[in-house]
Amino acid sequence: MKCNKVHNKLIFFLEKELSVSEMEQVQKHLNECSECALFAAEMKNTLRILDSDKVTDENPFFFTRVKARLEKQSQEEPVARPVLIRILQPVAFSIILLLGIYGGFKLGQTPKVAITDSSLSEQEMVPYWNELQDEPIESFLME
Repeated sequence: MKCNKVHNKLIFFLEKELSVSEMEQVQKHLNECSECALFAAEMKNTLRILDSDKVTDENPFFFTRVKARLEKQSQEEPVARPVLIRILQPVAFSIILLLGIYGGFKLGQTPKVAITDSSLSEQEMVPYWNELQDEPIESFLME
């Protein structure tokens, strides 16, 4: 067996997931090749370290502390907001909303300018106002 094939099967060999014949072939190669044997030893050491790190220490009192905090929160009465704040907050939001709507309508209206010279038209005062009527957006996007 060649070294690169052994390297590919080495992790399965160490986890004992190969068939019996493949396990024997890999073991025979490791007995003959010192480089692969050294690599296998390093791999085995790495896997041992990873396996030891998988174990987590559980705190036995974690669940009881969480349960106690949840019970404490459910027993506490929620803090009541003062009546003035409960009334003024929706009123303030409503006023701000209405001001925003009013401002939007005012911004959307066309300016009413008295034209003293009859030769000036609205198109000349605002040259790009209706530019989309002259060139449809589809033709702009197609170019």
